[in-house]
Amino acid sequence: MAIENVQQLLLEQLGKNPGTTIINADSGSVSGNFYCVHFPIESVIHSNTVTDMASSQSNLLNSQTYPAGTTLFLNFATFKLTSGLAILYKE
Repeated sequence: MAIENVQQLLLEQLGKNPGTTIINADSGSVSGNFYCVHFPIESVIHSNTVTDMASSQSNLLNSQTYPAGTTLFLNFATFKLTSGLAILYKE
């Protein structure tokens, strides 16, 4: 999806209309159409599915420690944490 104007870009950065989903390690796996994940504290991804990436590539994101403040802009369809906290931005 192409950015049409500055207002649309700002909405993307702020979690536009559908909002966000916040998860921790106890949340289990979540499914949806997420365009971004932000880690406010140090976190580890347990598993994920990225819609426009081969599973062998998206699996490389698993079991990695992401420092607080890390943001990943990928089209996640499923997401689960081993530890930490994640804010998933809905498409």
